[in-house]
Amino acid sequence: MNDDEAVAPDGPGRALPGLPPPPPPGASALPPGTYDGTVVLVTGGGTGLGKAIAAEFARLGADLVIASRREERLKAARDELAELGGRVTAVPCDIRDPDRVAEVFDAAHEAYGLPDVLVNNAAANFPVPAEDMSPNAWRSVVDITLTGTFLMTREFGRRHLAAGTAGSVISIGASYAWTGGPGFAHSAAAKAGVKSLVETLAVEWGPYGIQVNGLVPGLMPHDDMTADIRGSLDRARDKAARQPALRVGAPRELGWAATFLASPYARFITGHTLVVDGANWQRRGLVSPEVATVREQLGRGPFEG
Repeated sequence: MNDDEAVAPDGPGRALPGLPPPPPPGASALPPGTYDGTVVLVTGGGTGLGKAIAAEFARLGADLVIASRREERLKAARDELAELGGRVTAVPCDIRDPDRVAEVFDAAHEAYGLPDVLVNNAAANFPVPAEDMSPNAWRSVVDITLTGTFLMTREFGRRHLAAGTAGSVISIGASYAWTGGPGFAHSAAAKAGVKSLVETLAVEWGPYGIQVNGLVPGLMPHDDMTADIRGSLDRARDKAARQPALRVGAPRELGWAATFLASPYARFITGHTLVVDGANWQRRGLVSPEVATVREQLGRGPFEG
């Protein structure tokens, strides 16, 4: 089932429509040229949702800087994004290292100028019961997802504060920042920190003209999903029918939301986290499903210490 299909029964012979499909790839949510002369830096921009977000900024005229740890994927993404008509620079970076973070901003500034928009998309995640999680696993996910987001945002803020210029930060979050995420204790804790960081810095930096917002994707399948997440999706039959929208999301829908939040049309929106998931995170059933432990869901045997 693709992102434009949705079927669910509602009585004999009847199907519910679900939310309408999005416009086709290549459509833009904002006027052409909205980001002409604007520099946009996207972490994790070489793959998946980060690349999808970068593409929508490129369609609207932005100069792009994409950063990621995997240089080979960055180069491929740079070539693909350049076909949309804008200028694209790819910079390898480990966002956990403040020196490498500074180098990314230096490279961006040298290529196009100080980034006007920062999209914190880079993150790490994998499912694991909390009792099986090693300290290194915890540190890896929290350091990339939370500390890396802070270091990138801090560098962006410091440079704009010194220059006396306005800017916009968008940090990619997750709905389990509100609800908790069984099987993803490390990521849920980190994303809760990202949400709090958005709300805190929006107040601190608003007087200086810097917006800080969050953006949460729903289920948006793409080719770069990790094997763990792809396997979970493959095991979940009728995944679209399990969504209130009766369809999954398209990555471009997240890109459209990002371009709006950072645009001149959203100047008075800051400290907000926008969830783009067809209301799936708010779904509740009239009858609670049977409880299955995280270990059972991941196919693991009893914990043995």
